Amino acid sequence: MRMVFFLCCALGLVPPLVGGCASPGPAVGDPLPMCPDTPNCVSSLDPRASHTVAPLAFQGHWVAARERLVSLLATMARTKVTAVEDRTIRAECRSRIFRFVDDLTFYFDPDQSLIHVRSASRVGKSDLGVNRKRVEAIRELWAEAGAAK
Repeated sequence: MRMVFFLCCALGLVPPLVGGCASPGPAVGDPLPMCPDTPNCVSSLDPRASHTVAPLAFQGHWVAARERLVSLLATMARTKVTAVEDRTIRAECRSRIFRFVDDLTFYFDPDQSLIHVRSASRVGKSDLGVNRKRVEAIRELWAEAGAAK
């Protein structure tokens, strides 16, 4: 177990003891901040290929889509919706082993019938693709639920 911890420290998956790599999460009033330069964040509003993901599309009224997305997130393991504010949904996702928290934020654009998404690790430099995989899993669940455009 000690070797796993040291390996994770070397990969930047465990915050250093003196801090400096931890992120407090997205600021209130800033629905989808840009991703940092580290490869542990993806966003549908980030133009950099290494960070970009496609937004989710929806049909119908955005409030109904928001409720469907909140219900979908409630079915996901280790995911807790922390705020539903007008056009924004915020959630926290915990890793299985080390219980690290990743921030998951959705922003509804009713004019485009799109839900922009950002998923970012709070600690470390690399997430081994976890945030991208999470967003793609949500996209698949969204499509399976028939909520996609």
